[in-house]
Amino acid sequence: MRRYLLINPNTNALTTQRLRDVLLPQLPPGVQLDVQTARFGAPYIACEASHAVAAHACLDLWTSHRGTPEQALHGVLIGCFGDPGLFALREASGCPVTGLAEASFIQAAAHGPFAIVTGGERWKPMLQRLATSLGYGAQLRHIETVAPTGAALQADPKMAIECLSQACQNAAQSGVASIILGGAGLAGYARLLQAHCDLPLIDSAQAGWEVLLQQQAPAAPSKHDGFYAPWVGLPPDFMGVPTRG
Repeated sequence: MRRYLLINPNTNALTTQRLRDVLLPQLPPGVQLDVQTARFGAPYIACEASHAVAAHACLDLWTSHRGTPEQALHGVLIGCFGDPGLFALREASGCPVTGLAEASFIQAAAHGPFAIVTGGERWKPMLQRLATSLGYGAQLRHIETVAPTGAALQADPKMAIECLSQACQNAAQSGVASIILGGAGLAGYARLLQAHCDLPLIDSAQAGWEVLLQQQAPAAPSKHDGFYAPWVGLPPDFMGVPTRG
């Protein structure tokens, strides 16, 4: 049995359930996906501070669900289109780690230059910085943010379809080859919106799972879990991860 961990860094359980509803029916035989919600942080990550706290929340969940050498994880997916904690988890984990954003960039870049449509205006500079740090800055040509947050879009499907449809049409005018519909709360919407857009729409949750399962994510730097720093005052699971020399 191959075991994977999906972390929702938002504390919103409805977002976790949406990820479950979209991804669990797609599990192939012999694969287990453990879907977990952050134990602390913001209900919806929408700014630099909530993103920083979410990175800690991802590490916290990983330390308590990473398993044993006999039942080790085969991969970790960060269920947020912003990938909080991606670089820290990749450094510490003995298995591949990716996030909804990085995985979407991988799939979109195969088509050529791409755009992003997502909820929450503060995400634009954060996503531009992430794309640049991952080597996709030149291929990301446009970011179309809509005023409602991902949580608000998730709560009102009718409004979401209308709002996101117009946003996709706006993004398509930037001369891109594909559009990423980014956000855990928007999982499943790409399929619903595809009829309204001539360009391929990439579902970030779907992309995250496919890239991880198909081993397209960057390889883990080590075969074993471990932190390079000793910790003080953190939970026992954190303290129990081996320290690397």
